[in-house]
Amino acid sequence: MKFIDEAKIEVSAGKGGNGSVSFRREKFIPRGGPDGGDGGRGGSIYAVADRNINTLIDYRFARLHRAKNGEAGRGAQCNGAGSDDICLRMPVGTVITDDATGEIIADLARHEQKAVLARGGRGGMGNINFKTSTNRAPRHATPGEPGEAFKLRLELKILADVGLLGLPNAGKSTFIRSVSSARPKVADYPFTTLHPHLGVVRVDTDRSFVIADIPGLIEGAAEGAGLGHQFLRHLARTKLLLHIVDIAPSDPDSDPVADARAIVNELKKYDKDLYEKPRWLVLNKMDMLPDEDRDKTVNAFLKKLRWKGPKYLISALTGEGCRELAFAIMAHVESLPRPEESTNEH
Repeated sequence: MKFIDEAKIEVSAGKGGNGSVSFRREKFIPRGGPDGGDGGRGGSIYAVADRNINTLIDYRFARLHRAKNGEAGRGAQCNGAGSDDICLRMPVGTVITDDATGEIIADLARHEQKAVLARGGRGGMGNINFKTSTNRAPRHATPGEPGEAFKLRLELKILADVGLLGLPNAGKSTFIRSVSSARPKVADYPFTTLHPHLGVVRVDTDRSFVIADIPGLIEGAAEGAGLGHQFLRHLARTKLLLHIVDIAPSDPDSDPVADARAIVNELKKYDKDLYEKPRWLVLNKMDMLPDEDRDKTVNAFLKKLRWKGPKYLISALTGEGCRELAFAIMAHVESLPRPEESTNEH
């Protein structure tokens, strides 16, 4: 199934029912006074996060969501019935913004989190509310308030602990196949990955983390070139970035150092916070280097790149170094403080 990560919808909450102008009219009670009831509340529209949903594809086809209006008040002090609310279930990780202003309406970060998208209008007041000692027969009521209406943009950000970063054909898909049960397409040409894949890496009983295979970046991705810009947003929620570099490119004109710097530059252009996330360097395809040249090639690469952070040498194809890397990632993820879950609704 195609991964759908964006959609636009319109939400329109219900209008409140009008208040009633009515007077009590019964035999032997000629001046019974006002008895007009209040209007009912219009239906509101909510978004609810659901971990059992993983795409926004339904909202590509169902764009308009409208709640019903509240009922009008009636005589004999009968208030109008309020209308039912509508709950739109969306994937965990969905960010909802006002399409007109760009303001974030809700960020659905946890299962069953609920946020109001459009509030229903309050019902109008019936004339019974306006009776006073000097006005015993009020002949006016208030209309129901209109419900809120918005055009919204839905954007799904993958929830993963680790994001794979690298140029096309760096070996990201092969790596995720090596350490998890995910089966992204693998081939020897660029842009094999056209949409993100999630894999669960289990290192022990009750010890696992989620890894995301993001489509490869190319230079200029932050400005929209290639596939990278569309999915760079998915890296925003990850706790750790693995920068996978092809240390033995098949193209003799390819420079691994220049390729690595290009990725870092795209991160910096796109989002400063993303650029400052913890990032490990993973040199892939070590099996392609002769044993006697490994140390020399790796040291020359690190010196030229001026890399001072954590580094790992692996072969995603043969599995060399992958298990050790998985355990190191698990230890890092477990060492991070768990964010406190807010119980406040938006």
